[in-house]
Amino acid sequence: LACSLSLAPAMLRGLARAAGWRPVALWTRGSGSGAGVPAHVVDLRSDTVTKPGPAMRRAMAEAVVGDDDYGEDPTVRELQEKAAKLLGVDRTLFVPTNTMANLISVMCHCQRRGSQLLLGQECHLHVYEQGGVAQIAGVHSHPLPDLPHGTLDLTELERMVTRGLGSPYHPVCELICLENTHSSSGGRVLPIDYLRQVHLLARSYGVRVHLDGARLMNAAVALQVPPACIVEHCDSVSLCFSKGLGAPAGALVGGPKDFIEEAWRLRKALGGGMRQSGVLAAAALVGLADVERVLPRDHQNARRFAKGLQELASPICSVDLAAVETNMVMVRVDGLPPEELCRRLQAVSADEMAQTGHAVRVLLFPWSERSVRAVWHRDVSAQDTELALKKWGFVLRQLGP
Repeated sequence: LACSLSLAPAMLRGLARAAGWRPVALWTRGSGSGAGVPAHVVDLRSDTVTKPGPAMRRAMAEAVVGDDDYGEDPTVRELQEKAAKLLGVDRTLFVPTNTMANLISVMCHCQRRGSQLLLGQECHLHVYEQGGVAQIAGVHSHPLPDLPHGTLDLTELERMVTRGLGSPYHPVCELICLENTHSSSGGRVLPIDYLRQVHLLARSYGVRVHLDGARLMNAAVALQVPPACIVEHCDSVSLCFSKGLGAPAGALVGGPKDFIEEAWRLRKALGGGMRQSGVLAAAALVGLADVERVLPRDHQNARRFAKGLQELASPICSVDLAAVETNMVMVRVDGLPPEELCRRLQAVSADEMAQTGHAVRVLLFPWSERSVRAVWHRDVSAQDTELALKKWGFVLRQLGP
């Protein structure tokens, strides 16, 4: 005990120093002349890596709050009311994450265990949400092949919808889930006419449609339509605030009044009932207010990068410009593993400093065995985009023809 007490002041001083330290740049690792060079970081791993800016932090600090689990948080209520009007739905419900928003929606629509959910085999709900609809909701999800645009083949969709009708062997389809924008296809936007056709098909067989709208606002900006024009072809919708909208957390479920009343009950059951969550809702409100200023810029920067990469005419990296519709760029990689390309883009060397005058680290994740995905967001400027292009060009030159 005496030893612990004697160390306490030193430990506290160390914690204080750590709390006061603010790094201004990331530094390269390793030995050699490149080590110790301050590097400018362009983080293109995802649009979830954004940091709240001064206006968002101020809104969070000054938010008027109450107990939202009692429905008494005025900032949450303001967000839910504004979002309902924006999305053209009766009501919305604020939840911690879009994964929870999707799960709640599936549970609202599929209240009979063993119900069938049809969705794309590469969609976020199927691949990246831990199979929650099976683990927690007892829903049987049946994945269908995704077409290049992120859509599903309507003939195959109808075949699967009708297969369980009157059959004692097949599960009964209750729900179709779509994703807009479609992340695994590189942020592709689902055409409104396609949404209309899916909804008409679903209605004709008594099936409902849920839209995973994590990046719905990106889709609306790309289509140049109000988000309500997209949501009107769905029975429920989710919207994430911690991706392109730049908030630190939070999402919405939207739909009819009775649907949201059931969603409220399920949110509580899943542990999503929050207290003074107006602090988070305030950040979401700032994100929504910034849509028309921020998202078009993100899309423009992504397209500027895609064009620049195409102009490099490298046999190693290529881009389909027609597929760059929002804030994502899928880069095909030939001749080396995508992991190796990502490692080289992250490293900084003395040669780079000598040849370009810049020390830049571009952060990316490999997306598949033949591709990497770059995602633009509010923290990546036009200048960052140009620096990323220069870095990419330097790395490709180092790799040779």
